[in-house]
Amino acid sequence: MSAMQRLELRQGQSLTLTPQLVQSIKLLQLSHAELATYVAAELERNPLLQEGEIRANAPSLSLAEFLRAKQKAQVSGARIVPGPPPLRGQAASGVAGPAGAAHGEIRPELEETLARTASLTEHLEAQLDLATSDAPLRAIGEHLIHSLDEAGYLRDDPAEIAAHLSVMPADVETALQLIQTFEPAGVGARDLAECLAIQLKERGRLDPAMQTLLHNLHLVARQDFAALRKLCGVDGQDLADMLAEIRRLEPKPGLAFTPARIDVLVPDVLVRTLPDGSLAVELNPETLPRVLLNRTYYAEVAKVLRTDEDKTFLSDCVQTASWLTRSLEQRAGTILKVATEIARQQEDFFHEGIAGLRPMTLKSVAEAIGMHESTISRVAANKAIGSERGTYSMKFFFGAATGEGEHAAKAVRHRIGQLISAERPDDVLSDEAIAQKLKLEGIQVARRTVAKYREALRIPSSSERRRHSRKA
Repeated sequence: MSAMQRLELRQGQSLTLTPQLVQSIKLLQLSHAELATYVAAELERNPLLQEGEIRANAPSLSLAEFLRAKQKAQVSGARIVPGPPPLRGQAASGVAGPAGAAHGEIRPELEETLARTASLTEHLEAQLDLATSDAPLRAIGEHLIHSLDEAGYLRDDPAEIAAHLSVMPADVETALQLIQTFEPAGVGARDLAECLAIQLKERGRLDPAMQTLLHNLHLVARQDFAALRKLCGVDGQDLADMLAEIRRLEPKPGLAFTPARIDVLVPDVLVRTLPDGSLAVELNPETLPRVLLNRTYYAEVAKVLRTDEDKTFLSDCVQTASWLTRSLEQRAGTILKVATEIARQQEDFFHEGIAGLRPMTLKSVAEAIGMHESTISRVAANKAIGSERGTYSMKFFFGAATGEGEHAAKAVRHRIGQLISAERPDDVLSDEAIAQKLKLEGIQVARRTVAKYREALRIPSSSERRRHSRKA
């Protein structure tokens, strides 16, 4: 058999997730307080950045002060480089950093400027750094980590993530399986069963009987123990032990990294009702950082610099300042666009209150404004909308329908609570009676749905309420 050479053209997919994109994503996710902290640090580091309006006769830094700023940056090890800091671990993986950045000379990560405890995202990114040096895998892992909700679950479809990143679905699955080995155990799961399975596997307790139990959690909720014993092939004592073990697991592992918020909810967006009944949506100027690049000062300093080192520092400063001002504008525009669509879909809420809340999902907002669901999720994180009816977290407005109709679950739960609060001691409403009353109001819900929402409100059953009223 003769050996021969030939050329082949193969089409493949590659991932391009630039440092600028990663940092922009992080900026979008910050609350206004965290953003203010980050911007303050940038103003301190970069002499070309100025807060507020730049007046023609405003005093600028002298050349000596500019050089002192450069010296301070060098001494602190936080040399300014054009654009945001590179991805974690880029030097190790051989991916080049931004132009003008010498080896080992990078700006601090965005999170390092924020005085707060490590978040779930940071905790997982630190583990990702140690877990792999494969650059594409790390980049996909970064995206997945930033797509997790606060409980640690991946709600986005991995196939859609693969399409969004232009990579193979198998690559996303590989990255996800890697993340699922991280602490806290159960993180990166796509549903409750997978979350519990990850934790049981780590403990060496994911045997066939336990797997069958996890596949039938709906029977656990219904307390159909006879069916569970038959399916799992165990006796009553074994089933009781299995259920006890599941109860000891953590169904929402990510919440351990959610700090208790003690700050007052400040709106990032304001919604006002105009005289004609329409809604006006605008950004809250009190939470909007105003940072500008002082080009006049840049031109003045550029004329008198002599050394290549000083010129390089000045070039890095202007590029970083340009990126930050542009990113802040994009962040504000994205938040306003998402908030405007929320107000459009939830217009009845702003006119009627919680009774007017409508079903709305990340997907419905994303499709309406041409953005990805993960972007909507990041905008909704740590943001709030203020109105005449009060200030609400953006996440408050998202929720599915009841399953039988077009009413938001939050609104139906609220109405159920109202009906029970208004009932007379001699006329306690059963779940069926509540369902019938809701039907007359145009809200189609089944009795079992009423029971589920009533339990979520921690309201006793009608028989318990009746016994309580008799004792009273």
